[in-house]
Amino acid sequence: MDSFPFSENDLIRMRDAKRITAITGAGISSESGIPTFRGEGGLWRNYRAEDLATPEAFAKNPDLVWEWYDWRRGICANALPNPGHITLAKWENLIPNFALITQNVDGLHPRAGSKNLYQIHGNIFTARCLGCGNLTDIDPKKQREDSCSICRSKLRPHILWFGETYESGLLESCFQTTSSSDLILIIGTSANVSVPASIAKEGIRNGALSIEINPERTSLSDLVDYSLQGKSGEILPKLLDEIYK
Repeated sequence: MDSFPFSENDLIRMRDAKRITAITGAGISSESGIPTFRGEGGLWRNYRAEDLATPEAFAKNPDLVWEWYDWRRGICANALPNPGHITLAKWENLIPNFALITQNVDGLHPRAGSKNLYQIHGNIFTARCLGCGNLTDIDPKKQREDSCSICRSKLRPHILWFGETYESGLLESCFQTTSSSDLILIIGTSANVSVPASIAKEGIRNGALSIEINPERTSLSDLVDYSLQGKSGEILPKLLDEIYK
C-alpha cells in the first residue's frame, strides 16, 4: 500500500491515542508460513482439526492428540515472527497502554517481543495439568513430559478446544480493554469466530477509531472506519511510520 486514505483529523486521533488495542487472527501467522490446520488442505493423517481438538478426542486417544500437537509445535518453532509481529511489539514500546489480543497459539507474538498479551486460545508451547491446573512450558528441543511435576497427573495442551469455555475472567479483561481504547487494530482475522469479533465491536461501539487490515473484506469491514486490504507484514510497518512520522 503506497498511501493511506486517512483524513487529517483521524491521523491526529491516531497519533494522540493513549490506549490502543490490537486484535490478531490466523492471517498474521500465515505470513510466517504457519498453516491454519483447518479447512481445505488442513487434514493431518486423515483427521480434521475438529476431530482432534476436543476433550473427547483427548480422553479417547491422548497419544494421538499429543502427536498432532507435537507436529504442529515443530512447525511453529521453525517459523519466525514477521514484520507484522515485530511492528506490534515496537508499537507497544511507544504506547504504555497498548494491549494485544490474539487468537493465535503459535507463540510468535511473545517471541517478537509483545508483553501485554492476551492469548485467548492458549499457547501451543504450554501444557496444563488435568489435576492441579499447573502450567508447564514445553521446550520443542527436549522430550516433552507426559505428567505434571507437582501432582503427577496427566498433562494436556494448554489450548482452548472445541466445546470448551474461555478461562475465567479472560474475556472480561479483553472487553474492558477494548471498551476503553482510543484506537482498535483488527489484523488478519476473518471475524468468523464470534468472540474476537464481539471484542472488536465493543471498542467500535464505544467510539474507538478502528482500522482493519486483512487481504479480503470481512464481516467487520463495513463497521470499521478504515478497511485496508493487504498483508499485515507489509501494511503495519508503513502504518506505524505514517502515524508517528
